[in-house]
Amino acid sequence: MHRRAFIAATVATPAIIGLGSKTGSAQPAERTPVAVWRQFVITTKIILQNSPGQARLWLPLVQTAVGYQTAIDVDWQGNGRAELVRDPTYGAQMLRSTWDESATPQHIEVRQTVATCDRAALPTVPISQAERQFWMAPTESAPTDGIVRTTVERIVDGRTNPRERLRAIYDWVVDTTWRNPDTPGCGVGDVKAMLESGNFGGKCVDINGLMVGLARAAGIPARDVYGIRVADSHLYPSLGKSGDISKAQHCRAEAYLEDAGWFPLDPADVRKVVLEQKLAVDSMEVRGLRERLFGNWEMNWVGYNSATDIALPGAEQQRPNFPFLMYPCAFTTVGQPNALDPARFRYEITSRET
Repeated sequence: MHRRAFIAATVATPAIIGLGSKTGSAQPAERTPVAVWRQFVITTKIILQNSPGQARLWLPLVQTAVGYQTAIDVDWQGNGRAELVRDPTYGAQMLRSTWDESATPQHIEVRQTVATCDRAALPTVPISQAERQFWMAPTESAPTDGIVRTTVERIVDGRTNPRERLRAIYDWVVDTTWRNPDTPGCGVGDVKAMLESGNFGGKCVDINGLMVGLARAAGIPARDVYGIRVADSHLYPSLGKSGDISKAQHCRAEAYLEDAGWFPLDPADVRKVVLEQKLAVDSMEVRGLRERLFGNWEMNWVGYNSATDIALPGAEQQRPNFPFLMYPCAFTTVGQPNALDPARFRYEITSRET
């Protein structure tokens, strides 16, 4: 089985508001003529070992986000049946593959081509009231009442300007959280549990998820963006990965401001540099990075989707180990392979700049 699809879908709008897609090869340079675009090929190879009988797999696909990321095409081959599907709430696109008893071993190879350019200021695109409410709504992982609401009210301390409120939340997250290298994977993003326990250690899903949850509780539309690093960083070695990127998943955050549109944030990477580069949080280097990551993303990373508490199409009775789709997720007759252990799950993700 071998198939190829061309993708140019705008995936920044939830499905409940009417997300659509278009076919045809995209020309990213025409979107932002003055930007420097880079193109990457991301290849994922998966073998389901010791999996007799039927099996199912969901693999996140890169999204198009106008102005800084364009999904160009996706190509796959394997010995099962594969199709492009979307989750019913967020419209996150993924490749779903199914195998029957005759496929041994079950395997698939998927190659995605994507173009990116560093993200700073983008043209401000108004969002509808329905979108605004959608991206301020509480989720299972991040309620907007109770301790979340009282915490953010204390943080913003009477500020009324949305950018100032957002900056106060961002600075509080940077100052209060810390990167815990022992956290499995990228964390789980349980905002309420972090606030109730007072344990602010975690990784990107925890730290940036806290940023998103507090912003929503403050009346600012916000969302996580789950993705993966695809190239080395021009800023710090710890903020990039090329070649074998099987464990390079990274979640970012963005919030909507009337005067700036969707505004990029990444307090988790500030804390990552503090830990891995062994720098003080008040050092000159970290102060500079803190300013940069309030409104900028280095696009040696690609985003998949913003689907939190995701429901996988065709697996309504089964939930993945994580409330998001940033890793390959499979269900077999012997259980759900551990997505955090590529060696045992037998998957490999590589990136190559073209």
